[in-house]
Amino acid sequence: MFNKRFLNQMTEFIFVEQEPKPADIIFVPGGGFPQIAEKAAQLYREGFSTCVLPSGKYSILQGKFAGVQAKAEVYEGEYRTEWEFLKTVLVRNGVRACDVWREEKAAYTYENAIRSREVTDAAGLHVDRGIICCKPAHARRALLYYQLLYPDTELLVCPADDCDITRENWFLSEKGCETVLGEIARCGEQFHEIMKKMRDKEKKPSA
Repeated sequence: MFNKRFLNQMTEFIFVEQEPKPADIIFVPGGGFPQIAEKAAQLYREGFSTCVLPSGKYSILQGKFAGVQAKAEVYEGEYRTEWEFLKTVLVRNGVRACDVWREEKAAYTYENAIRSREVTDAAGLHVDRGIICCKPAHARRALLYYQLLYPDTELLVCPADDCDITRENWFLSEKGCETVLGEIARCGEQFHEIMKKMRDKEKKPSA
């Protein structure tokens, strides 16, 4: 018998989700799952934002684009980077190519946020409100990192709709449990690492 209260607490922590509102930009943290870009394209078509910023080179562990992780029959092809793949999905789903911003240096989620901030700053875009489109189980960690880089921005998480691991079913499979528990662990471990680096930087004497 599952402890319902325990499950609810874990679910609410990981599976962040808000209703979309008009935003200055839609962020799409990198990956090989087309659903996240399809969701961004849907919000774009519905008029929630006029620009979309997918971010990603490829995994630092593999050293190349890992390939299309879902709907390969729809989005078959060779892609150099996650950004190139996500742009293809966006354009095929109704986003004008000129409204897709470019970031293809990031190799992990925190760097997606760092590099995205570099892009918006370079463009002179002050982001009062942004939307993050990601996989449902990735929502908390993505929000955590983008909040660190956009501390004065209202960030709304609008996750993809048709991923295999959701808030309704994650605890029913071993894969779902491993994914969610892994996200919880990474949120703590990686946030600790980030804060340590920030403290070390503050302690470092200026030249």
